[in-house]
This record gives sequence, C-alpha cells and structure tokens, in this order.
Amino acid sequence: MAAYEDVHWQSADGLTLHARDYSGGGDRRPPILCLPGLTRNARDFEDVAGRLADSWRVIAVDLRGRGDSDYAKDPASYTPLFYVDDVMALLDALMLPRVIAFGTSLGGLVTMLLALRAPDRLAGALLNDVGPEIDPAGLARIRSYVGKPSSFPTWIHAARAIEENNAGVYPGFTLDDWLRMAKRLYYVNGSGRIVLDYDMKVAEPFREVGGGPPLDLWPAFAALAGRPVTIVRGERSDVLSAATAEQMMARLPNAELVTVGDVGHAPMLTEPEAVAAIDALLRRAATEPALG
Repeated sequence: MAAYEDVHWQSADGLTLHARDYSGGGDRRPPILCLPGLTRNARDFEDVAGRLADSWRVIAVDLRGRGDSDYAKDPASYTPLFYVDDVMALLDALMLPRVIAFGTSLGGLVTMLLALRAPDRLAGALLNDVGPEIDPAGLARIRSYVGKPSSFPTWIHAARAIEENNAGVYPGFTLDDWLRMAKRLYYVNGSGRIVLDYDMKVAEPFREVGGGPPLDLWPAFAALAGRPVTIVRGERSDVLSAATAEQMMARLPNAELVTVGDVGHAPMLTEPEAVAAIDALLRRAATEPALG
C-alpha cells in the first residue's frame, strides 16, 4: 500500500473530517480527489492510489459518518449537499484551486453537484457507476441493507457474509478479494468484534426521501461540460442502466463511456477496462484546459 498522510479539516457544523493524502506525485497538476460510495470510505481507493501515487497526488476522503471522520450530530446532514459543503471546505483547507474528482456511486453524485456549485474547481471527473438517474432496482437493493448493523467474530466470517450478498456483483472474486473488501468495509471495535465502519444513521435521510437523489440531477451532470469526463459502468449494474448511460453520452459529447464486463455496482477501478479509462482521463486532464 502506498504511503499517505492523514489530513483533518473542519466542517461548517463543527465536525472533524478525515482524508488520506497520498502526495508522492506532488507536482503542479491538479490532484485526484476520490469520493466513495454510501457505506464506503477512503480505504476503497487504496489500490487506485497505490497505482497512481508515484505520479499524481491522490486524496481519498472519508465522508462524514464514515471511517475516521466524525459522525454527524444531526443525521439529516447525511445528504449530498452537506457532503459538497464538506468537500469544498477540504479544498479550501488544502488550498487546492482545482481537482480531478473520482466519484463512486454517492461520490459521483457529489462530484456532479460540485460541478454545479463550483465548476472552476474541477479539472476533470470520473463517475463510477452512477448518473443523474438511479435505477429503481438498485435503490431497492441498497435500501434493503444500508443502516443495518452486522457483527462478526473473525475476518473470515465477515468475508463470507459479504460474498453471500455480493457474489452476483463480483462473480470473479476469490476469498482473498472478499477478505480485502471486508477490511475496507469493517473495523475491529473496542469489544473485539468486527463491525461496519460507518454510522448506521446515514440511512435515515436516504430512506426518508425514498432512497433517491434530488429529483433532477441532469443540470448537475450538464455542469461537467467543458472538461474531460469518463463514465465507468459495470455491465451487471443495477444502479446505472445502459439506457441512462447512453443518454448521458448524448447530452455530454465530451464524455467517454467504458463498460467493465461481468461486474455489477460498482467496479473497483482496478479492472483492466477501468485502468485504461483512468489513464486516458488523466492524460486528457493533464493537457486539456478545463472551462469554468
């Protein structure tokens, strides 16, 4: 695993938030800002950072209520607009004028809203298996498990439970892969039990609004125009439909669409198709000026 420094910053409502800063590639190019999915954290991007950190600065975020970031005082703040505020505060704290955002699932929604709020802060974007419209089947599946605590005595038990629930998402995974995922999703608590590494209350606003994003995210997606954009879609995805991906391409001609074969929601960004897409995006972002 690549070396990193822990970064902490304050949210507007007084939370101490955390990110990993892999700054080995500290040149003048915009750093890569990695934003994870609903129940995930900065550890999801260990492999991405391990591959890129020699050449690029990579910053992987723990959104509020996840990983080493504080849990929110008010669960109603577990919504994308608050996450955008938190990300803006991070960019200001680190004095980063522009970044290339890699957003997985919820992180992709935050990326689109960041483009709407402050388009000049984005030099490029990768949307990992998410778009302005979410497939109802995927929402129902996510709603079925988010916010439900689980606890295991060993990492093998945790890995087998994840495999049972996600075998159709990652049919090619081995036991080592499931163990790696378990150690990203879970941590050992003070009682020695292996438990999920997020605040169960993140589910409250998600369920209250029907489990979906704001009604119309197409304007936020359109705000990505004028900069390199890559859309990564899992072939088996139940969150980003093929039809929505095609509509995204029609509305944003500068975007590139890459499908990762035999993977569901969401690709790990280590698959050969995803690696090639990331490298192509970074080449574009390093050479093409982004328009605000």
